Order: sequence, then C-alpha cells, then structure tokens
Amino acid sequence: MKLARTLIAAAAMVAASTAALADINVGVVLSLTGPGSGLGIPMQKQLQLFPKEIAGEKINLIVLDDASDPGKGVSNTRRLVTEDKVDVILGSCLTPVAGAMAPVAAEAKTVQIAGSPVGTPPGQDQWLFRLPQSNNVMAHAMVEHMKKQGIKTIGFLGYTDAYGELWIKALEPEAAKNGMKIVAVERFARSDTSVTPQALKLTSANPDAIVVVASGSGAAMPQMGLVDRGYKGKIYQTHAAATADLMRIGGAKVENTFVVSGPAVVGEQLPDSHPSKKAAMDFYSNYEKAFGPPNQFAGHSYDFEIVMKKVVPVALKKAKPGTPEFRAALRDSLETMGRTIFAHGVMNWTKDDHWGYTNETGVMLKVVGGKFVVEK
Repeated sequence: MKLARTLIAAAAMVAASTAALADINVGVVLSLTGPGSGLGIPMQKQLQLFPKEIAGEKINLIVLDDASDPGKGVSNTRRLVTEDKVDVILGSCLTPVAGAMAPVAAEAKTVQIAGSPVGTPPGQDQWLFRLPQSNNVMAHAMVEHMKKQGIKTIGFLGYTDAYGELWIKALEPEAAKNGMKIVAVERFARSDTSVTPQALKLTSANPDAIVVVASGSGAAMPQMGLVDRGYKGKIYQTHAAATADLMRIGGAKVENTFVVSGPAVVGEQLPDSHPSKKAAMDFYSNYEKAFGPPNQFAGHSYDFEIVMKKVVPVALKKAKPGTPEFRAALRDSLETMGRTIFAHGVMNWTKDDHWGYTNETGVMLKVVGGKFVVEK
C-alpha cells in the first residue's frame, strides 16, 4: 500500500512537472509561394532565428504556406486552432489573406498577430493585432513629405482588394486636410500583368504625384507602366513595396521613387536619437549575417519575437499553455504591455487600439542608385 501511494505521488509530480513545462505552440501562416512569396519567405527566414525557449517553455513553430490565397489561409487557420491547438497565430503577410483568417482566429478566441495592415469592422478585432503600421499612420508621413515637395494634385493607382481600399480611405482625408486633391483613381488586380489602360488615364490627368499601392514584387509593374506611358511626375509607393524587389524588377524605372516605410531596414541611416535605431540595426545585422540583406517584412518577424519575449512571461503567471485561459492571458498582456521599442517603431497596443503606432513612425525613403536612402 505504501508503495502504491509512493507511485501515485510520483506520477502526480511528473504530471505537474509536465503541465508546468507545457510547450507553447505558435501557428505561422505565410505566403511562401505565389505573388506574396517575396514578403513571406523573408519572414520565414527570420523565424529560423527565433528562440527555442521563452521563460523556460519550449516554443514550437508550426509554419504553413497560404500560397498567397485567402481560402488557403482560412483552411490553415482552421487546422491550427482545431488540430494543432496553437496558443497564438502569426500571419499572414498579405492583407486579403490575414483578413480572411481573422474571423476564424476570433471564433477560436486565439490571438492573431498579423504581418500585414489588415482592417476589420469596428469592434471585431478583439483578437487581432497588427505588426505593420496602419495605412493612416503611413499616409500621414507620405502627405507630410508631399507638402514639402509642393504637391497639389494626386493620382491613385492601387489594388482592387482590401489593401488598395484601405489606402484610398486613408489617403483621401489626409490629402484633403492638407489642401491636396486626388484627381484620378485607377485600380488593378494583383494578378494583372499590365496596367496600360490605367496608366494612360492617369498620365492624361497629369497629377503632380501618383501613389502606387501594391506589394512585394508586384509593386514594380504598375510603376513601370506609368513610366512607359510617359508620366514625368513624382511617384510614391507604400510600405508594402519597401523591398529589394522594387529595384530588382523595376531597375532604372523606379529611380527617385519615394517609398514610405518603417525604420527597420534603414537603421544605420537613422539619427542616434531615433528610438528604433538600436533594434533596427540588430535586426538587420543578424539577418544579413545569416541570409543576406533583409526586407521590412522580415522585420515584422523580428518584432514578433520582441512581443513574445515580453508577453509570454506575464501570461504564464495567469495560466498554462494549451488552455483557453492562457490564450486570453496573451491577449490581455498584449493590451497592457506598454511602450515597447520595435525595429519598426514604437509600439503601444491598448485595449482600444490594436494598431499601436503613432504618426511619428513613418520614414520616407528614396530610391537612389538602386538603394533606399532616408529622406532628410
């Protein structure tokens, strides 16, 4: 009988120890194939540098390819919350995919930290947080730069999907507030290989500047179309275009382009007073040493690591991984983590703001000699 009690006690100790050291499962949904692969692959590479443990708990990364397709993103998310029982989800790097994933993650009451600026109807982002800057924040930085350039009229050439829609909604009021007018709006699909009709209409309108809203390797094509149709004004691109693909594909036709970006990829060019300089340089140097020069999307994975290191220890004080209570504790910790320095700026998520960045976040870059240079 004594032996039986001893064995039961030993088993209980083992069970308690196992529960205390339960793995933290992190689901990752990225575009590793398809048009968004230029964004997803760098994020995946940065995750290869992710720590194996946080606060003494083993971290399991479960990485799935959404193939740049919203439907695949949804099925991946369903698998992660039902089969893999993940504690948190990172993804996707494409706005339409992340937006399609959001209701599934919310229904499962699992935090989704998006690697793209995805919008949701008011009150429906309780479980959704964003690593990229909001389009409102970036539109502010872009228009402030346009004021210095004397821009009065603007043309818009953007995706027909959610990313394009969010940008036109952010740009219009910001431009109007600063005495600028959007005189022509043209849209195109991500799958389009030419924008000739749209470029002709915009060139005919002859605005002082044209804002191109596209992402990754797809951002060069519409700008090349504008240049080929004789447009001579200034061209601006969004933070989804702040990748080497813009120059690799666009070549001389993207020279002198203005690109709004987070500070992650230009740490060395930032003044010493910039709060993100140290984090941006750390991100860039470590990624470059392992894989070559990064893009800003890889920086979102770096910032995700900063987030997890800060909120996991707090959540562990409230619940054990693998439980609804732990998932809720992660969300609460994100909303109360306070001012946090990212490679991409200063973040301060709150219960009422799951975007977090301030208007000081955006950095204006210019393509000079095939490289990004910070505008002074």
